[in-house]
Amino acid sequence: MRHLFVLLAVISLLVVSGGDAYGTKPGPGTSTGSGRVFFPNPVAQLQDQTLTDQKDEDYAALQPAYRVRTLTNLDGSGFLSGDWAVIVSETGDPAYSPTNSFIYNRTQDEFEQVMAYYWITEAQKYIQSLGFGTRYRAVNKEPQRVRINQWGADNSFATTHKDELRFGKGGVDDAEDAEVILHEYGHAIHFSQNFAFASVEAGAISEGFGDYWAVTVTQVISPTADPACVADWDSVSYTVRVPHCLRRVDSNLHYPENLVGQVHADGRIWSRALWDIRNSIGNVKADTVILEGQFDFDGTTMTDLATRTVAAAQRIYGSQTANKVRDAFEARGIL
Repeated sequence: MRHLFVLLAVISLLVVSGGDAYGTKPGPGTSTGSGRVFFPNPVAQLQDQTLTDQKDEDYAALQPAYRVRTLTNLDGSGFLSGDWAVIVSETGDPAYSPTNSFIYNRTQDEFEQVMAYYWITEAQKYIQSLGFGTRYRAVNKEPQRVRINQWGADNSFATTHKDELRFGKGGVDDAEDAEVILHEYGHAIHFSQNFAFASVEAGAISEGFGDYWAVTVTQVISPTADPACVADWDSVSYTVRVPHCLRRVDSNLHYPENLVGQVHADGRIWSRALWDIRNSIGNVKADTVILEGQFDFDGTTMTDLATRTVAAAQRIYGSQTANKVRDAFEARGIL
């Protein structure tokens, strides 16, 4: 099975800022535009498990999956650069429009640029709608750097070097699936919160949170029929079992006996606990206390972070909510 992962490394690459890379083409000078995206991906939208990559072909069965959505927070340059996301490099040409109209299909590399810009921007807007940056500390409230199709393997990763998300190709190109984008943005959230990757369990927590973040944001912006399935479209290239899922957030696993020392497998314990919290208290309260509890986590154990999360629920919403959060962690054996 392929895996999405977080890379804590320094890689020597020459990187230019969005503005430097884009040069002097005239821009519209406006902050809104339009872009064509998958919403969140063709398999989830169309409920069709038979869809396949077909070498990036834009075939007829995929056409109902396209949506034209409003792009916000653009910097007016005519490129996909804005307050919360910036495409810093890509294969082919950078997407450019003197009118901020970014209408492409999946045969064009620009389509994935639009996907990354749109979904990262919407994720950050959702974070801010919860009060982060006003009532609470900001979470990754900056332009998130993104590289498209510059990782040759069928994989994607977040890296602390240049604070970038890098999306791979092979099978379904990773940035065609919103939940792959959102998973990697989950790691960027952890970087911004001073989350320490000090143990295997910390890595598992980050992978589990990335999966959870993918599905919670999807359910807010474009609800799906099988919300617990992560990356339905991307996974058609490397899974046989139907429904196609990279992983699920509703696996019946228990701490600590189901720990195997592999971050993606172990992360399913954490993501299930977060999913149960969401189902118990709703996305607004759940995502608020989950994000608040993660600040400055020292990277020890699931039990330690669960304790911090319950404390955040108590502080923000009181005992009734905190008890429900505790119940979810106890059901997984974490508390």
